[in-house]
Amino acid sequence: MEANGTATILASAYLAAEYMDSLLPVNPLQEPLRQAWSHMLENYSKFQIATWGSLIVHELVYFLFCLPGFLFQFMPFMQKYKIQQDKPETWEKQWKCLKVIIFNHFCIQLPMICGTYYFTEYFSIPYDWDSMPRWSYLLTQCFGCAVIEDTWHYFLHRALHHRRIYKHIHKVHHDFTSPFGLQAEYAHPLETVILGAGFFIGIMVFCNHVALLWAWVTLRLLETIDVHSGYDIPLNPLHLIPYYAGARFHDFHHMNFVGNYGSTFTWWDRLFNTDAQFHSYMQKQDLKKEE
Repeated sequence: MEANGTATILASAYLAAEYMDSLLPVNPLQEPLRQAWSHMLENYSKFQIATWGSLIVHELVYFLFCLPGFLFQFMPFMQKYKIQQDKPETWEKQWKCLKVIIFNHFCIQLPMICGTYYFTEYFSIPYDWDSMPRWSYLLTQCFGCAVIEDTWHYFLHRALHHRRIYKHIHKVHHDFTSPFGLQAEYAHPLETVILGAGFFIGIMVFCNHVALLWAWVTLRLLETIDVHSGYDIPLNPLHLIPYYAGARFHDFHHMNFVGNYGSTFTWWDRLFNTDAQFHSYMQKQDLKKEE
């Protein structure tokens, strides 16, 4: 996507957010949230909020969003939505995945999270309630972060599939040809750092409050767990996002190993025709259903 096109999308999103915000009534949760936020600021230092607050948000959101996919394997009526029905989850695979996830979270990501306070200080990112953007602006900024992260992810992810690099780093993430939600952050430590760096670029561009950091963490985890879930759930609200890739799009990447490199959106794959095999596969699947 060209830079002008991206700028136009973001500008339109800001205008839409401002218009929607002007139409909505005052949020009844605003006062309780303000009191809770004030309590946090009064009882904890900025370092504690940025470090341990970010860690708690990450861990709670990650495992909470992984829970539905974990429960789906025990629900027979959900199996019709499983994309690769011939490859069910096993306890062995899930235990292997959990051990790597715990290691990555606390030995790789926690040291990175410990730099959050210094990051917010360097960029003069406020913590106070009065500076907090309205929720509509937070969502718009999160969308902007997703556009930037997806661009970073597409090109770096595609580079990690180069035959000289793949077996040393990215092969770890492809241990599972049929992904499940918990596997979203199952990766080589170097990949966690390389692809994870894209998360912070949007923050540097848009962040005007620490609340955006947590909102963006939440949205990014929701998205990556959804595309790794292995289930194509109908009426998924994430599919309302323009050009959203979704579980079926990314599931094919794990099954095929080639193509569909975008993390959130489909436009880079469409532009560089790296989704051709996916569309050919889907056409064949549709023909089989018609027979």
